[in-house]
Amino acid sequence: MGFFSKILDKLGFDAGNSKVEEMLRTPIPAASTAAVSAAPGATPVTPMREVDVVAQLEQKAAANPQKLNWRTSIVDLLKLLDIDSSLNARKELATELGCPASLMGDSAQMNMWLHKTVLTKLAANGGNVPKELLD
Repeated sequence: MGFFSKILDKLGFDAGNSKVEEMLRTPIPAASTAAVSAAPGATPVTPMREVDVVAQLEQKAAANPQKLNWRTSIVDLLKLLDIDSSLNARKELATELGCPASLMGDSAQMNMWLHKTVLTKLAANGGNVPKELLD
């Protein structure tokens, strides 16, 4: 099980291994996540049923004794989902999601990229994530 599939599982996405691989290959739209278009010649991706990501994370945050800012922090997002948030774990996730090598050496830059990419991938594949969390 890949790192991204752990996130999907914790949020209730109904994704088997082949669906996770398809989601990882889904291009991140440049301007909007409303319309996900595949690259020319690529197989179109069919989003899964919609998952209310924000509602689930807000519910988990309300039940958590720690004040976790999942809206801006990948570390807090992973902690909220009870997933390893160590630097090594985040590097593993970043590698899985295709983080540019230039960001991998700077944990702050990698974390910002990772947070945005995780939320964008969730939105592009059926997750209900507000636009303000994707910008």
